Amino acid sequence: MLHLWFIAIEEMILKDIKQAYRGIFESYDNPSLEEHIKKIIELDIYLPYSSTFFCITNTQDLSFEYVSKNMKACLGLDKSLFEEKGMRYFWSRIHPDDIERWLQALNALMDFTLDKIDVENRHHMSYTWNYRFKNAQDKYVNIIQNTTPLEFDTNHKPIIGLAHYTVLNADVEMQVTASAKLLNDQKEYETLYFSSFSQKLLTNGISNRERDIIRLLVLNKSSKEIAKKLNISPNTVDTHRRNILKKLNIASTGELIGMLKMNRNML
Repeated sequence: MLHLWFIAIEEMILKDIKQAYRGIFESYDNPSLEEHIKKIIELDIYLPYSSTFFCITNTQDLSFEYVSKNMKACLGLDKSLFEEKGMRYFWSRIHPDDIERWLQALNALMDFTLDKIDVENRHHMSYTWNYRFKNAQDKYVNIIQNTTPLEFDTNHKPIIGLAHYTVLNADVEMQVTASAKLLNDQKEYETLYFSSFSQKLLTNGISNRERDIIRLLVLNKSSKEIAKKLNISPNTVDTHRRNILKKLNIASTGELIGMLKMNRNML
């Protein structure tokens, strides 16, 4: 009887998640991307095994159009489980303490997109958020999910996306955060939105522009290179660099990189 009671409670929780999720991604048509998806699947054959895997997600019918082979290597789980059972099964493996914050993050990103991003720019957007997820050994690992929209409904809501998942050790303590980036004319992502849905981060004082500069500094880009990618002057980049070090109370870019290793979702 106790076992049946737990099953009933779990079904109630998943039902609540489904209702909230559908509220975020509610759409009015069901577009097809068969040829696009087919080509992505073909590429999966050539990708090496690593700590990342990707899925093609469909928020219209709560399914996975495709799950890459690396899922098994990353999580120990058979990808057929996700292809057969869809997002409800995926949700059931997210850490219970992260469910509400995860939904808040998704809702905030959707609201930001519909309110602030012009229709013609939405296919240039990239969204990132994170949560803890139970692997095949029933141990929680950190997942950073980055999703790029592939298709939109008639109201220009993103409903089919290419999602990349990076799996990190659970020993790394991470705040639940969400960000939205736009691919600019220089083919560089610029942060337009960032928020924490856990307790406030020490790095909340960092602006979106400063986050982009930090990310490029970590990639060993010079001030001149950063200026070109972000369409600003080298002097402006140097000013931002000084402000970043001052805000974080650190002395050098090297120290900044070390700090990032301790706080991976700062960007």
